[in-house]
Amino acid sequence: MWNACVLAALLTTSLVQVPPAEDRFAAVRFLEGRWKGTATGEPGRGVSEREYRFEMKGRYLSVKNRSTWEIVKGKTEPEIHEDWGMFSYDRNLKTLVLRQFHIEGFVNEYRLTDNTPDRREFKTVQIENLPPGFRAREVYRIVSKDEFVESFSIAEPGKEFQPYSETRFRREPTAAK
Repeated sequence: MWNACVLAALLTTSLVQVPPAEDRFAAVRFLEGRWKGTATGEPGRGVSEREYRFEMKGRYLSVKNRSTWEIVKGKTEPEIHEDWGMFSYDRNLKTLVLRQFHIEGFVNEYRLTDNTPDRREFKTVQIENLPPGFRAREVYRIVSKDEFVESFSIAEPGKEFQPYSETRFRREPTAAK
């Protein structure tokens, strides 16, 4: 009798338990933290600093980026690029969305289009302040838990993606508490 009661209690408890919620940010959770990188591409050579952090009780992953490109012939100052972004999870589309706000006035809305163990790809579905038909793609190639390579490509209307820049990021050590 006692064994039957214990068995019934265990079965009831296991049936009532709710499975853990799916981690909707699993594809980009590795990004959380501070990163520094070296960049190459159309603007030349540069360095980047970036921070990813979860906001509003983990509902969003924010990103703040600053890239400084070396002075090139014909210019007296380095080119400085800044952008802010926010990853969110769209429950209707069942995918991650990235919205970026660039210092040049562009606003890019990306969706996750490829999520494999060592690669994440985001393609734009909309770009504000460029003529219609322009597209952008960001690819994150994961090298290790403390290193990734970001490739940024753009496509003019009716054309294929062309590489614009590539940055190799390394995680900054966290301060001991």
